[in-house]
Amino acid sequence: MATKSLNDIVYEGLWKNNPGLVQLLGLCPLLAVTSTVANSVGLAIATTMVLTGSNLAVSLIRNYVPDTIRIPAFVMIIASLVTCTELLMQAFTYELYQTLGIFIPLIVTNCVVLGRADSFASKNSLLPSAVDGLMMSLGFAAILVLLGGMRELIGQGTLFQGMDLVFGPVAKSWEVTVFTDYPDFLFAILPPGAFVGLGLLIALKNLIDGHIKRLAMARPAEPVVKGSKRVRVTGQIS
Repeated sequence: MATKSLNDIVYEGLWKNNPGLVQLLGLCPLLAVTSTVANSVGLAIATTMVLTGSNLAVSLIRNYVPDTIRIPAFVMIIASLVTCTELLMQAFTYELYQTLGIFIPLIVTNCVVLGRADSFASKNSLLPSAVDGLMMSLGFAAILVLLGGMRELIGQGTLFQGMDLVFGPVAKSWEVTVFTDYPDFLFAILPPGAFVGLGLLIALKNLIDGHIKRLAMARPAEPVVKGSKRVRVTGQIS
């Protein structure tokens, strides 16, 4: 397998092969918990910890695990990291942990995490695997936060409500009321709004990609130099 440069890994994780917009993996938590920015940030932090940690661990043991038990070993690593993440959330952000509910344990079965462990970390060294895990996490987190912001703004007319659940009492003043006396728009808060919002984000990415492609095609080609070319020949010609 051709080795990818770190720049390629970053570009794929954040844009070209974004888990939420291109691979369309991990849609269950993506659509379920993104009703507010606070919920989105909480799930994003948990997923980043698990995905980056699992890529590191899988890369470290990749030469010692036989193919027959590869997947069970990866699942055990992911489950261990999810358990550690759960315990940390219960200790420091218990109310957020209760809000996210079953979707924290379900990270074990998140296709993004297991997919990167099997397709990338098990075949690459430590540094590329760590960068891949981090960039895929950040790409997924960006979609979580964008979708959460869209749904909270349209559904409630606010932004950053409940951020103190993630960052403590200091974040209580972060809430912004964009629309005063705003009637809640339940469609945006409920699951149908999540599907529509994600569809709009995918459409926006496709528009941007299409625009970039058209610009590349419209770029003038390098001029061809006409005329005779001098060829240098070394050695003897018989």
